[in-house]
Amino acid sequence: MADARTRNKGSNLIDVGRITAVFGIQGWVKIHSYTEPQENLFGYGPWWLKTARGVKPVEIDDSRPHGKGFVAHIKGVDDRDEAALYTGVTIAVEKQLLPELEGDDYYWHQLQGLRVVSHWDGQEYDLGTVTRLLETGANDVLVVQGDAQSIDQSERLIPYVPEQYVRRVDLAAECIEVDWDPEF
Repeated sequence: MADARTRNKGSNLIDVGRITAVFGIQGWVKIHSYTEPQENLFGYGPWWLKTARGVKPVEIDDSRPHGKGFVAHIKGVDDRDEAALYTGVTIAVEKQLLPELEGDDYYWHQLQGLRVVSHWDGQEYDLGTVTRLLETGANDVLVVQGDAQSIDQSERLIPYVPEQYVRRVDLAAECIEVDWDPEF
């Protein structure tokens, strides 16, 4: 499953990374990528930075790996103080820039907001809505929050393991069918 973090039906933007800190004195910044593989972040442009004053398009004119992440230079930002204004800012790109996935692969943003229905022991249970996903290393995990339409208000963590727990994802119907004990 590809990682693209937000689902906002009213927005054309999807979160793909974050500026975490400044790097050096010439306007470079440290980048944490949400894409998989991480370097794919630099294949998208323009970047839209979600600042406190709104969304701002920027162009990256240089980048390179650094430690476990990356550093990049924002075109026109040439000193540390100006770069510091972008610390903690989310990086987004237009959804249509993401490549089409094949088969049963989905971006995280496609799964967020979907209803989750369990077919357990011959019964059907509405468990709630996917609010977010967690990356655990072994597999991704759906965080499902109960609501007024579901069987209860509980939060459930359901491993995203197709054929074992996830039976079907229907984007058109905005529903994920799972095999999951509603008591768990």
